[in-house]
Amino acid sequence: MGLFTKKPIHSLLEEAGDSEKGLKRTLTSGSLIALGIGAIIGAGLFVRTAAAAAQNAGPSVTLGFIVAAIGCALAGLCYAELSSSIPISGSAYTYTYATMGEFLAWIIGWDLVLEYAVGAATVGIAWSEYLNNLLTQVFHMKAIAYEWCHSPFEHSIPIDGIVHTGIINLPALGIVTLLSLLLIKGTQESAFVNGVIVITKVSIVILIIVFGWGFVNQSNLTPYIPEPAIFTDHQGIQHHFGGIMGILGAAGVVFFAFIGFDAVSTAAQETKNPKKSMPIGILGSLAVCTVLYILFAHVLTGMAPVEFFRTDGKEASVVAAINTFMPGYAWLGKLVTVAILAGFSSVILVMLLGQSRVFYSMSKDGLLPATFSHLHPKFKTPYKANLIILVLVGGFAAFVPGDIVGDMTSIGTLFAFILVCAAVIILRKTNPELHREFKTPLVPLVPILGIIVCAAMIFGLGWTNWARLFGWLAIGMIIYFGYSKKRSHLKDK
Repeated sequence: MGLFTKKPIHSLLEEAGDSEKGLKRTLTSGSLIALGIGAIIGAGLFVRTAAAAAQNAGPSVTLGFIVAAIGCALAGLCYAELSSSIPISGSAYTYTYATMGEFLAWIIGWDLVLEYAVGAATVGIAWSEYLNNLLTQVFHMKAIAYEWCHSPFEHSIPIDGIVHTGIINLPALGIVTLLSLLLIKGTQESAFVNGVIVITKVSIVILIIVFGWGFVNQSNLTPYIPEPAIFTDHQGIQHHFGGIMGILGAAGVVFFAFIGFDAVSTAAQETKNPKKSMPIGILGSLAVCTVLYILFAHVLTGMAPVEFFRTDGKEASVVAAINTFMPGYAWLGKLVTVAILAGFSSVILVMLLGQSRVFYSMSKDGLLPATFSHLHPKFKTPYKANLIILVLVGGFAAFVPGDIVGDMTSIGTLFAFILVCAAVIILRKTNPELHREFKTPLVPLVPILGIIVCAAMIFGLGWTNWARLFGWLAIGMIIYFGYSKKRSHLKDK
């Protein structure tokens, strides 16, 4: 069997059929949109917005959101076609297997492991930041010591000449553990919990936009696009700030805020009517979030100067900005803290769901050990995969800094989007007769533009993130040639 042998489309469609041994079909269009919004609105908005403003673009972070939204919309149209044509768990991994062959499918599957695992860890770290805010601002308790809520590679900003160094992020590890156990209980129950959380956090975002608009200070928005410069943060990491590179860098950073709509496609095999529901879920959740993001970023960067997000407002940035620049709205800061913690929980939930379903699909194909596709006898969920993912994600959350894992997630996802866009073009050529409930418009123009915009955002993230991606893929190559290639089920067909 060659490296570029493709998985037959008819084989994928057969797997999508219902069977007593398969995953339960419980999700509808509405629950998919909620699932998408649940994954999208979270750490990217409430944490990465301030980080991108401080490190990359200043107030022009809103332009970064627009660039990221364009890239996601183009890729989203491609995702919608593929998920409605091949309604099977596995997301970009499955689509690549059908269009470009096993080797590239393995690369993208391994890349998705990076996206979802590190993404869940990033949000777990943000959850830890806001938990401290909850303890101090809402319950008026003592904050968790810096050492026990930060990675060993982080140190605090000097206060009275004292610098603290992290040991382990225990709150991040704890929330990842709790939600992994919830996912083992079942997808339907998890989606219900997520739906309640989604309503809450969307309401909070709207409240911040409405009440914060009156506190926007135009001087904080001038100059809107800062002059190009190099900014070095307190950890010693350099960033392009201002100008075109700053905007592209910001787009790559806040791109994390859009991750989630692709996680919807990983639940295709658990959707009642996937050919109709998948495009609605993907594009609907993306459209709602894009509008909210641009308004939110404008308000946040208008309320506080860039320097604030580099110092006092670096952690729990949204609540810090409300408490400092919106006098009389301390109640909103407390409400936001509670809602953000719940919102982050839903994001982690969906990330862990996507991760386990990618592992499930790769295991069914023989590329990973069979234990990853073992379903719980009662709950019909891939519980062993969830437990293994708990160890992987928990390790990232406990021991790796938030900025590093956030950018790793973005670059991994952008790489996946590029292959998804290419898959649409290839599948149109190789399987023109395939029934497509939803068709990407203007093929090949839309997929090509998607590839270009996503590649530009990867360029903006800088060489350190390129190196991390290549290092991760190198580990994947060792596993593929040492284990997966010999055990692939495709060689038996």
